[in-house]
Amino acid sequence: MTDQEQARFIHQTCIYGSDEQFLGMALPFVSDGLARGEPVLLATTPANLGLLGDALGSRATEVDYAETAYLGRRTAQRVAAFASYWARHRPPTPEARVRILAEPVWAGRSSKQVAEWQQMESGLNTVLADTRIWMICPYDARTVAPDIIATSRRTHPVAVTGRETEACREFLDPASFVEASTEALPEAPATAAVYEFGGDLGGLRQFTRTRADGYGLTGERADLLVIAVGEVAEYLMQHGSGRATLRMWEEFEAVVCDVHDPAGRIDDPFLGYRLPGEAAKDTDGLWFVRQICDRVELRSGDAGCAVRLFAPSARAEELALSGEAFTR
Repeated sequence: MTDQEQARFIHQTCIYGSDEQFLGMALPFVSDGLARGEPVLLATTPANLGLLGDALGSRATEVDYAETAYLGRRTAQRVAAFASYWARHRPPTPEARVRILAEPVWAGRSSKQVAEWQQMESGLNTVLADTRIWMICPYDARTVAPDIIATSRRTHPVAVTGRETEACREFLDPASFVEASTEALPEAPATAAVYEFGGDLGGLRQFTRTRADGYGLTGERADLLVIAVGEVAEYLMQHGSGRATLRMWEEFEAVVCDVHDPAGRIDDPFLGYRLPGEAAKDTDGLWFVRQICDRVELRSGDAGCAVRLFAPSARAEELALSGEAFTR
């Protein structure tokens, strides 16, 4: 491993088509890490956890693991899990690494969710750039769609097979990947409630609360939505024109809040993905927003910038409380 590789995040894709191919990559990756005394986190399918557990034998108790579906159903939760694991297990020596085997979940996702997860995969190269995490993301060619597998070579700089690696010629830098894969946001419906914001955070929060009540949101869910909209407005006050328009409406599964600043600009497509540190930053509030909203969409261009939040609707909340919620 070169000095340059030691100083940065390593992000590799592994496309496998059999249990033997999976183990051919995963077993040496994990075993070498354990031999070096490096922390190892396995986040993959139950079947693959079983394969690795059997292959590792008594050493299986030395690794951390989670079924990949439980590492966070939202992209922001997944990124936070990786960053938190790094923060807890960061090795004291500069040549040591934290190893993570992270298999994404693709089954059952909508096209919008697939696009969001692919952008997250690309964004890891930026968000975790300052860590010494070595991450391999397995893609099972037996179950994952060919177009998703092909895109993995655009979101990972390197592909690995067994112990062998090759540079992905298709790889795009994260900002270019997001630009190429992002579509324009649909227009807000004509029935959306509108609030013109000029710096009065109290008025904005009261409007959000009133509309949340109208959509049937109650208790903590309504409180969190009010906080999320306030955090977005505060960020735009600092980095935009100080004036914005909030539009709110309800659609299937979600209450949507769209904050648009006609003179603002957002240059970082991964705003809010970085874990807050000891020193407060003006982006910390947007990290919180990403943790509590089902989805956060950012757009920036000649017409200004927009931050669109998707929060679970009252019906989704009711199902969650009754234990009947489905996985999105």
